[in-house]
Amino acid sequence: MRLKGMFVILLATLVWGCRPGGHPSGEKPVVLVSILPQKTFVEKIGGDDFTVSVLIPHGANPSTYSLLPAQMEEISRALIWFRMGYVGFELSWAARITEIQPRMKVTDLSQGVALISGSSASGPGQPSGTDPHTWLSPAQVKIMASHILEELVKIHPTKKEEYTSRYHTFLEEISRTDAEISRMLASSRGKKIISYHPSLTYFARDYGLEQLSVEQGGKEPTPAHLAWLAETAKRDGIRCIYIQSEFDRELAAVVASEIGGSVIQIVPLNPDWSNNLISIARLISAN
Repeated sequence: MRLKGMFVILLATLVWGCRPGGHPSGEKPVVLVSILPQKTFVEKIGGDDFTVSVLIPHGANPSTYSLLPAQMEEISRALIWFRMGYVGFELSWAARITEIQPRMKVTDLSQGVALISGSSASGPGQPSGTDPHTWLSPAQVKIMASHILEELVKIHPTKKEEYTSRYHTFLEEISRTDAEISRMLASSRGKKIISYHPSLTYFARDYGLEQLSVEQGGKEPTPAHLAWLAETAKRDGIRCIYIQSEFDRELAAVVASEIGGSVIQIVPLNPDWSNNLISIARLISAN
């Protein structure tokens, strides 16, 4: 892994050394984001004024993904990186990314967000730490949007009015999304849900749900934890397990069979952010 990291940095240094500046004249400024929903947030405010490069591609696991050499060129041209803050990939790769492009500004979108620390899901043996899934909370996305607006205006000061107008339009969309989800889940407050990976922590907090997790600290569950989940699900009438698209369904299917239920796929990293959250709410309401 050490040799791989040195190769990545050397390659990017060679690429950067051939360029006179952060981005060639006439090209759009490059903005780095960690996950696909962030690309949506940047484009909601900045329109098509920027090339938004997503570090973690569709279908990849944010906890385990490693950068590819092909990504180095865009990283070397980036003016700013909007970090989520606590995604596993960021914690592993931040130093190397900033070595590739030391002149790039790094903005942590978790600043000012009401973070959830400690256990991120109910149940015995849950790990401590800061939950990274802040983008699944409309209330927290409003805070992220304010950071994005501030930084994009610094890049294009003459477009402050335009970006501010788009920002307020986006805030209205977030509010409508929140209101629709609140309406759909009004009768589900206190409901327990089982998620394979505890990605719905902030969503559950916002809408009065209780999330149980199959996974424990990023690892497969112990037999004792599976037995506890099955017992809890049978007692509370839980009939489905939500699994993220980047995870293997096999173990989730085993748990589902134990409770006589089914596995339902969700896509927390879906770039169609508003409709995706509403779809998740609809599934929870119906199951």
